[in-house]
Amino acid sequence: MHHTILVVDDDPQIRKLCRITLEECGYVVGESTNGKKALAAIEETSFDLVMLDLCMPDMDGLEFLKAVRARMPKFRIVGMSGFMGGTLLRAAKLYGADATVAKPFSPDSLLAVVAEVLAGNGAVEASD
Repeated sequence: MHHTILVVDDDPQIRKLCRITLEECGYVVGESTNGKKALAAIEETSFDLVMLDLCMPDMDGLEFLKAVRARMPKFRIVGMSGFMGGTLLRAAKLYGADATVAKPFSPDSLLAVVAEVLAGNGAVEASD
């Protein structure tokens, strides 16, 4: 069975990089441009994991984390950010992210953190 991953980022280049990298490894990938759309997507489709940008318009990643954790505490979420020297990554962990990835990241770092989270290996932090 293929794992399904939702990539949520307002930057189309980041979404494309994640989608191509993940699809090349056999993952099924969906995309969303903000937290509000991502909430609707996870209600409509069964995703195994969300790759979540933390700094977005309309509903940022921290708001998304809070909303999802209130309703689906075991849902797997990886926070991504390059903003404010990692401040948002630390906040994401406090809000319940399973793992974080500092931007910019390599395809290998992305794949490693996804594999770790899908394997259920606790809190993970990836950086290059």
